[in-house]
Amino acid sequence: MSKTILLVFLLIFSFKISAQMGAEEIKELVYTAENRLKGKSSIAEVKITTIRPKYSREMVMKTWTSGEDYSLMYIKEPARDRGTSYLKREKEIWYYIPSIERNIKMPPSMMNQSWMGTDLSNVDLVKKTSLAKDFEHELIGEENVNGEDSYRIKLIPHPEADVIWGKIELRSGKKYKNILRQESFDEDLELVNTMNGYDIKSMDGVYVPTRMEFIPADKPEQKTQMQYITLEFDVAIPPANFTTQYMTRIKV
Repeated sequence: MSKTILLVFLLIFSFKISAQMGAEEIKELVYTAENRLKGKSSIAEVKITTIRPKYSREMVMKTWTSGEDYSLMYIKEPARDRGTSYLKREKEIWYYIPSIERNIKMPPSMMNQSWMGTDLSNVDLVKKTSLAKDFEHELIGEENVNGEDSYRIKLIPHPEADVIWGKIELRSGKKYKNILRQESFDEDLELVNTMNGYDIKSMDGVYVPTRMEFIPADKPEQKTQMQYITLEFDVAIPPANFTTQYMTRIKV
């Protein structure tokens, strides 16, 4: 098959797939996949393992979420980091450092920086960007990821959106509607990192990936793994928990 014929075939195939699903349906698919691990609200305990060629390091944290706009993370282990916490409140991100007993509002310049030496950025961790609201969506194909059929969706940011990515490509599983793979590209459309979701299991009655790996494109020999230990959905969480005052007195 010539390159020209192959290109025409791929264009026709992509058009047929997109025609089967309208723009709002694709947006809803992205919204569902993006919020699969949060529900209306959630409480979770998560182990994060930073893997390097010569060492690995573990952290354990507890998280609370409420909708898309509020989330709180509290570091439990290791002991030297215990009490450090991060708060997302709408478009604001705060962090609390117990050693100096101070809340600090995170400036935009820090958003793309590594979070505590992992392969996660501050944006990855607190999910400041909304995949459903801040991007245009295009269904560009179908793909089998780790044995599950999925939709491949291209996300291009709205011109006015406050995002750090030039493009994102998702693979959203057809069966459980989870994000099975997410590739994030910079403004020059160079791949920055890849997230893969594994070990789909029932957590509080919802089938979700219980292990995710984040791999930087420029350092494929290293990765950061996030594994859910516990996860509860639709839990009543007082609004006062998502305040800078509460960050200073969390007890777990």
